[in-house]
Amino acid sequence: MLQAYERLNHTHDEIADAITLDQDTRKKARIKGKTDNGLDIGIFMERGHPLLVGEILKTECGLLIEIKGQKEPVATCTAIDWLTFCKVCYHLGNRHTSLQIGELWVRFKPDYVLEALAEKYDLVIDHTPTIFEPENGAYSKGNHGHAHAH
Repeated sequence: MLQAYERLNHTHDEIADAITLDQDTRKKARIKGKTDNGLDIGIFMERGHPLLVGEILKTECGLLIEIKGQKEPVATCTAIDWLTFCKVCYHLGNRHTSLQIGELWVRFKPDYVLEALAEKYDLVIDHTPTIFEPENGAYSKGNHGHAHAH
């Protein structure tokens, strides 16, 4: 079994394989799975730092494995103006749910309560499965070690 303990913070041309994972799996610190080419792999990362789509892992034997995102069920809600969009993001943020935010669109895992909120503000909801890459949060990697609990 391949074992990956190291993240590389630069790109490489020598990618040997990839592993395609959904967002819930990318959040885990310990992952057991198969690469896209069918090799068994164990991934052992620091807790609290989800794997990112496009990130490169280095195995103990030196193989480079790229992280790919798996399409999954999501609700992508689109607004037509910035004020409405900001209000919806505010209310969704108060729910402490994982959100992916783009220009005038916000994406989350399907949830009828959150979708009803978006509909209340006349956002258009699209349920086309896609790769879900939510924000990691203000207190995640790159915050100089600050921790925050609710």
